Formats: sequence, structure tokens, C-alpha cells
Amino acid sequence: MGAAINIALPDIAKSLSLSTLGISWIGMTFLLSSAVFLVPAGKIADMKGIKRVFLWGNIVVTIGSAICAISFSPAVLLSGRLVQGIGASMMFGTGMAIVTSAFPPQSRGKAIGLVVSSTYLGLTTAPVLGGLMTQYIGWRSLFYIPIPFTLWVIGMAVKTLKNDWAAASNERFDWKGSIIYILFMSVMMYGFTQLPKTWAVVAVITGASGLVWFVVMQSRIQYPVMNVKLFKENRIFAFSNLAALINYAATFAISFLLSLYLQYIKGLSPRDAGLLLITQPIFMTMFASVSGRLSDRYNAGMIASVGMSVIVLGLLMMYGIDASTPNSYMIASLAVLGIGFGIFSSPNTNAIMSSVDKSQLGIASATVSTMRLTGQMLSMGIATMILQIYLGASTNIPDKPVEFVGSMHTSFLLFAVLCTLGVFASMARHKNGKSSCG
Repeated sequence: MGAAINIALPDIAKSLSLSTLGISWIGMTFLLSSAVFLVPAGKIADMKGIKRVFLWGNIVVTIGSAICAISFSPAVLLSGRLVQGIGASMMFGTGMAIVTSAFPPQSRGKAIGLVVSSTYLGLTTAPVLGGLMTQYIGWRSLFYIPIPFTLWVIGMAVKTLKNDWAAASNERFDWKGSIIYILFMSVMMYGFTQLPKTWAVVAVITGASGLVWFVVMQSRIQYPVMNVKLFKENRIFAFSNLAALINYAATFAISFLLSLYLQYIKGLSPRDAGLLLITQPIFMTMFASVSGRLSDRYNAGMIASVGMSVIVLGLLMMYGIDASTPNSYMIASLAVLGIGFGIFSSPNTNAIMSSVDKSQLGIASATVSTMRLTGQMLSMGIATMILQIYLGASTNIPDKPVEFVGSMHTSFLLFAVLCTLGVFASMARHKNGKSSCG
């Protein structure tokens, strides 16, 4: 859905009379709701059953998709994306935990690699299918057509997952901590997307302060919704999550910016833009499975660090893009980015999931997903803020193509700097031998 919807953004904007900045909220609403509900969802999964929460997550996503499909205004569409995000948080917080529970440590990297490759395979097909569907059927089809597939997933999960996992069933749920986390995480993330406005700075500071209070409180109670001690006591867990956060903060908005660039600046149709953008996920799919297998045999942190370094190279190549850049250069840059992503993702996830006890798999899965979605939200916030600085709040891209290309250059350069910092974070968790606790 995410990759396909990026292709459809110009059509959605035209249909619902959205500004360029309004377009970004189609993605950010989903990311925000997913990010803030992930940690509570992961804890509930550890207590009530990972399979149960996974199934309900799929049901909620189906309801959200239906709301988006019939939306007649921006408010209804964003409401549907909000519901989708809540359901997705339940799926993201349990999917990797199910895989980790089902496979022994010596083959866990291979299994995780297959999951990541499947994700990237979806990203590979989505721009093409999304472009074709948007151009010939309409953007609403992007929300209608996934519904039967989600229902099929529900049916297959009921049929094939005979067991459930609830290793923390004797614990009490921390409602107070969950409410505090959701509230201040929402305030901080929303404020970040509205920078550099004065009130947004206040919101970010308020949200960050509230999250510090949340961390202190969680370290003092018997059954926390987030086991913050993991970050203090587990070096691999802490730095692997930090690497994931930085990686996604430095990369997620790339597809958003390139989708607008290819259609507004280069004049490509949704179909042709989608065909070009599949380059990156194709290479992700090819390398994610291989790197997952390698992380079963070699140091996962070191492999992930190599992948992050390749991403920096791809971002620097993207910095050279302008209105006259040939498609061949775009394809080469996207290929380098895809290789870097593929090398980084599976080993980094394997390092995280292998570093915790089985009773913490749900919260570990939710934490890494939180890092991913928070990073994605930060990435969109950075890109939106830079767009606003270059274009102004109410100016559309076709009116200022030079300024838009300038905003892309600034974004890609900043992302490259962030990703360079991510290389050091990834290296910091390095120890001799395998980066795994079994």
C-alpha cells in the first residue's frame, strides 16, 4: 500500500483538492498512528497471544482500507489511514515475533531474510501495479483490491497457526504508561512535522520531555509496557535499534520525493514512474535473503554496517539529480540504494530478535517496528519541512520546479549525513563472533 500510494499522490491530490504539503499527510497519518500504538500492541501480544493480536490487526487494516476506498473528502481519507495505522501496529508488532518463535537460532536469519525479501518483493510490484491501477482504474482501487488479500491472510493464519505465544500472560498491562507514551509520542511526532514553526518547536520539546518521563517511570515499575532496561543492559539490542531508527529516518522519504520529481518535474505518467521506481526494491529483494543467511554464520552487526555504508553512497549519487538527469543515472542510483537496504535490513533485524528472551519477543518486534516507523515519520517530517522552506506553505511543485529540485538536494545531503552517523551506531554494537544471543 505504501509504495503504491506514493505513485498515486498527484491523482489523490487532484481528486480531493489537496496541496503539496497536504499530500504528505496521507502517508504521515498512517505512520503516526502505527508508531504510537506499536509498543502497547507488542506488550498486549506478549500477554494475550501474538497470533490473536496479529489476526485482529489484519481485521482492523481491512476496515481502514474500506474507509479509505469510499472516502469523499481529505478528512475521511485521513481517518481511514489512521485506522489502517492502528491495525498495522498490531501486525508489525507481532509478525516478526511469530517468525522468531517458529525458528531455532541457527536458521532464524534465513527465515527473517525470507520475510524481508517478501516485503521487498511487495515493494517491487507495488509501484508497477499501483501506477497501472491509478492510471486505468483510479486511485481508490489501491484500497479496494487489497481487502480480499487481507481476508485471505486472516483465513490462512487461522488455519495454519495452531499455536499461540503468550509468554508474559501472568503480567498486568500498564494502562497509565501506555496512555502517557501514546500522548507524548503523538505530540512530539506531530510537532516535528510542522517545524520550523514556533509552536511546533514547543510541541517537540514537550513531547520529548514527556517521553523522558515515560522512560523513567517504566524503569521503576514491575510490569512496564516497554522494558527500557533492555536498552541499558543489552548493547546489541540498543545499538541495533538505534541503527534502524537512523536508517529509516535517512531513507524513507526518498520514494516520496522521487515520485513527485518523476511526475511533476520529469513529466512521467504514474505507470512509467512506477516502472522506474521498482529498481530499488528489486535489488532489495535480491540481497535481503542472501544477507539474512550470512547473518546466521557471520557477525550480523558488521554485515548491517556494510549495508548502511552502501546506502550513504546511493544517497550521495541522488544528490546529483536535477531536471535533466537521464533515467539511466536514476536507475543506477536506485540500484545502489537497493543493494544497501538489502544488506542492512535482515542482519540488523536478526541481531535484534536474537538478543532477547522468548518472553520479550512481542515487545522486541514492536520496538524494532517502532524504530522503523518513527524513523519513517522523522524522514517525512524532514522532507516536508524542507519542502515548506523552499516552496512555501501553499505553493505547488509545478509553479517552482527549480526550488523543488533544490529541496531534494538539501534533503538527500542531510539524509547522507544522518546515514553516515548510522554507520557508526551500527558499528558500536559490534563484538567478536556472532551478533546473537540465541
